[in-house]
Formats: sequence, structure tokens, C-alpha cells
Amino acid sequence: MRRPLHGSLSHLRRFAAGRDGVAAVEFAIILPFMLVLYLGSVEAGNGLAVQFKAALASRTVADLASQYTSINNSTMTGILNAASTVVAPYSATGMVVTITEITTDSSGQGTVTWSDSLNGTAHTVGQSVALPTALQIANTSLIWSEVTYPYQPSLGLVMTGTINISQSSYFYPRLATSITRVNS
Repeated sequence: MRRPLHGSLSHLRRFAAGRDGVAAVEFAIILPFMLVLYLGSVEAGNGLAVQFKAALASRTVADLASQYTSINNSTMTGILNAASTVVAPYSATGMVVTITEITTDSSGQGTVTWSDSLNGTAHTVGQSVALPTALQIANTSLIWSEVTYPYQPSLGLVMTGTINISQSSYFYPRLATSITRVNS
């Protein structure tokens, strides 16, 4: 009777003292978590880069438009297409860019003076616009740009689908109190 107990204890001691293959087992357990963490970090980094590019495109478009006293059709096309250059190396396919001039009344309420859009629908002239409190200044004009970028994660597309990243910017006209939009 004593012998089987002694043999079992001996096997237990050898098993507890053995280190062969422990690193391989630990690596096999941790590897899936490491891969998910790595791939998630890559996707998060790409998403943040696209968000940064969308914000930069919005600011660039508003900044370009604010530097004119009058904008005709070809100039507007150039301004709207500048957003595609800004988001490079990411694809601009499906990106919606809208530029709008907003004029405020004596109480600071904004209305659309003119609006143009690339791959989207422009705002209706005369439409009321809710402005941030800091921009509700009486009798002034603002250039409002909006960029919506349809981000498609390369690995998480099945789980999340397309994520629309939207950014907007406001700039005051630089060379005039308002910018004339000429349809020519």
C-alpha cells in the first residue's frame, strides 16, 4: 500500500518541478490576446488618423473659402476638391464635403446665404442654422465647412460596418464682411 502512494508523490514532485514546455504553453495561451491587442491598436490608429485627416480637410476647405471676396463655380470646385488631396493617402471615395456661408441677424440667429456640396446635398438657402453660442454674434457672416468621411475598418468591417466620421469648422471671411457666390 505504501508504494503506490510514494510513487504518486514522486510523480507529483517531478511534475511540479518540471519546467519543460511551460513557456510554449504560456505563449499559446497569451498569443490570441496579443494578436487581438495588436490588431485592435492598428485599427484604432488608422481610425484616429482618418479622424485627423477629416478635421484637417474641414479646416482647409473653410480656410480656403474664407480667403475670397467672391467665389465662382470653378473656384468652388477647386476648393471642394482640395479636401480629397488633404485626406490622401486615404481614399476620398464617398467623402461628403459641404461649404456654407451663414449670415446672422441682429439676435445672432444664423441662416444659410449660399451652400455647395461635393458628393452630398447642399443646405437650402434661407434655412435656419443653429450656431454654437460663441458664434452667435449679431450681423456677421461665417463660412461653415462639413466633412463626412465613410471610414471602413480593414479588419473590423464585419463587426462594425462603415463608420461615418464627421467634422465641421467655422471661419470668418478674411477680406470682406461676406463672400459673394457667383454661379458662373
